[in-house]
Amino acid sequence: MRFFKYFEYAYLVIAAFFAFESYRIWSVDRDRAYVFIFFVALAIFMYFFKRKFRKKIEQRNQP
Repeated sequence: MRFFKYFEYAYLVIAAFFAFESYRIWSVDRDRAYVFIFFVALAIFMYFFKRKFRKKIEQRNQP
């Protein structure tokens, strides 16, 4: 289960990377920046979804 917990944080790292990229290219190519912002929102959603799912499974597996 510990592996899944670390994998959740990978989504936050990915979101931070995409946020940085969207900030970096905002003045150059705004349409591409919007795509990166979409991926930021998707990665944050996946973080919370995976976290909730992992906690549900942990509660189910407790004796």
